[in-house]
Amino acid sequence: MLATFREHSLFAGHQVLGGIHRLSADVEPHAHDFVEIAVVGTGRGRHVTSQGERPVRHGDVIVLRPGAWHGFRRCRDLVVGNCCISAQALRGGLAVLLEVPMFNRLLWTEPVAAGSHGLVVTSVGREVASDALAAIGLLEHDLAGGRNVEGRVFGHVATVLGILADGRRAEEARTPAVHPAVAVTVSSLETAPERPWRLDDLAGAANVDPAYLGRLFRKHMGVTPLGYLARVRAERAAGLLARTDLPAGRVGASVGWDDPTYFARRFRALVGLSPSEYRRRSMRP
Repeated sequence: MLATFREHSLFAGHQVLGGIHRLSADVEPHAHDFVEIAVVGTGRGRHVTSQGERPVRHGDVIVLRPGAWHGFRRCRDLVVGNCCISAQALRGGLAVLLEVPMFNRLLWTEPVAAGSHGLVVTSVGREVASDALAAIGLLEHDLAGGRNVEGRVFGHVATVLGILADGRRAEEARTPAVHPAVAVTVSSLETAPERPWRLDDLAGAANVDPAYLGRLFRKHMGVTPLGYLARVRAERAAGLLARTDLPAGRVGASVGWDDPTYFARRFRALVGLSPSEYRRRSMRP
């Protein structure tokens, strides 16, 4: 079974979620309708994704976009810290994170890249991982306090992201500031992925030349604008497949893929499962 964890049942009215977990049993493969950043501490275990299974190491950082799935096997006192961010918040109040180059790479560019299936595993040093886990612990503490601490909560999220970004290799973290036209294009695609977008339309909305926008977008996001659109559509489709009884063809049409065969092919390429397999392996809360 492929459980789907949902922000509406986990986030308790907040836009973020944080927690430290010590795993000594398998964590069955599961998907999310939010962004998850998992930081691996001490202990042993194996990480399962659409691309296979591998040992986890102290300092691994796992980033999953909505709809992506993973699990853990053969865990022995494996410490994992989770910092989760609402997908809706990333399209709204926290969209500013897109404009911070080192956060853009971690949350957008790498997990959205072709062939990633919405998931990326990177690594930082053990001391850096420990610092990030400590910041996640503070986030968890403030979220559990029942007080109005939204400012502190967002501060902890920024701290976690900053620690991880600074801890990566310098050449990975050093990326140029996101061009305003790219930010406008991302916002357009996230807001209405079901529209039949063309590069000319997006360029017009951003007030730049289409060819220039294409070059800019690939430079900053690692994919073309239409490649990014496909990722967003797959994320939205995954959520609909897991939480509704809509026929797969209607799910595809609702996110902008009117041809069921084409939808099935694109979804498998981006998520690692066919729409029917994804739904069959999903459990509703």
